[in-house]
Amino acid sequence: MSFARNFSRLTYLVGFKPWDTGVPPPELVAVVEGTDALEPGRALDLGCGTGTNAIYMAQRGWEVTAIDHVRRPLEAARRKAEAAGVSPWFVEGDVTRLPELGVGAGYRLLLDLGCFHGVPPARRDAYAAGVTAAASPGATFLMYAIAEGAMRLGPRGAGEDELRRRFAGWELREATHGEGRVDAWWYRLERAR
Repeated sequence: MSFARNFSRLTYLVGFKPWDTGVPPPELVAVVEGTDALEPGRALDLGCGTGTNAIYMAQRGWEVTAIDHVRRPLEAARRKAEAAGVSPWFVEGDVTRLPELGVGAGYRLLLDLGCFHGVPPARRDAYAAGVTAAASPGATFLMYAIAEGAMRLGPRGAGEDELRRRFAGWELREATHGEGRVDAWWYRLERAR
């Protein structure tokens, strides 16, 4: 079992999850509701945790598939979705094995709020291939990632050079420094049409 999975299980067990604010990030809100908002379609939330963003997108007309590798937050996500009156499809599984999870293709919006930067380097190409296969032409991919080397302990991080190298067929449209105590970035990629 990977360090990331063990770390995630432990943090949810003890209730320490600083990444789970319970509020969708402004970067996602801009894509869903902003002046240049995407028309609702299929959305894929990679590393969904307790479902905050999946529920938010579903409430705004998106057909959402949300994946996490830890059961505890998925159980919380299902309860929150039921209370909110929406039905995202929550899947327990490894985001580096999307084809095996049967999530299909045709996603117009993909979101990764702190998942890729914790994926072991040896599995990152599989993650990128799965994301690319799941995305429709012209899809938008929002990724929030801790910068490479920003943390001594914890996720390895990710940066622009790696994203450009691993996500063939995608164009990096925007990189914006994130707010907070950790050096992190928001990336907006678009899949070639």
